[in-house]
Amino acid sequence: MSPIQILNRETLSDQKYPLKTFTYLKPDAGGKIQEQNTEVYYRPDAVAVLLYDEAKQKLLLTKQFRLPAYLNGNESGYLTEACAGLIDEGEAPEQTIIREAKEELGIDISNIQKTGAVYTSAGGITEYLHLFVAAYDSSVFKNAVGGLAAEGEIIEPAELNFDEAKTMLKAGQFNDVKTVMLLQYYFLFC
Repeated sequence: MSPIQILNRETLSDQKYPLKTFTYLKPDAGGKIQEQNTEVYYRPDAVAVLLYDEAKQKLLLTKQFRLPAYLNGNESGYLTEACAGLIDEGEAPEQTIIREAKEELGIDISNIQKTGAVYTSAGGITEYLHLFVAAYDSSVFKNAVGGLAAEGEIIEPAELNFDEAKTMLKAGQFNDVKTVMLLQYYFLFC
């Protein structure tokens, strides 16, 4: 039996995904029971992929506007990040990443390799993010704006050579955690 006891749960918002507040009891390190209050945002699980062309030493990322980044001090609100998206019900993470690469960048990918999975912000969000790297062919890539109009997406491709991406990574110019993790993984292990 779990030592966690939920005393109360309340839905604060249920507009797109549920935001709930919980009051619960949990033992501290010494075994003393303490009452805690936490807000939890129930966001679906997601995927992210770093696309690479080893032969041409290129990476393919996306650039898009993110309101939370803008509200938290990013002057333009635009982030350069790995291709990513939410997993639809009944869809495997690998299927999602193939769909997202097509929707966001207009490309077909193969040789998908899973690198791990992480909670994006376990203190308040349920989302579990599956991370991948996959090959793409930069010689057939058409540098066109992508995204789903129905979702208001305007996604610009950002093709970088390896040296440029390494320099930006070392200088702290990537502000998206999934992208930083995938770039570090790629440059350390691939």
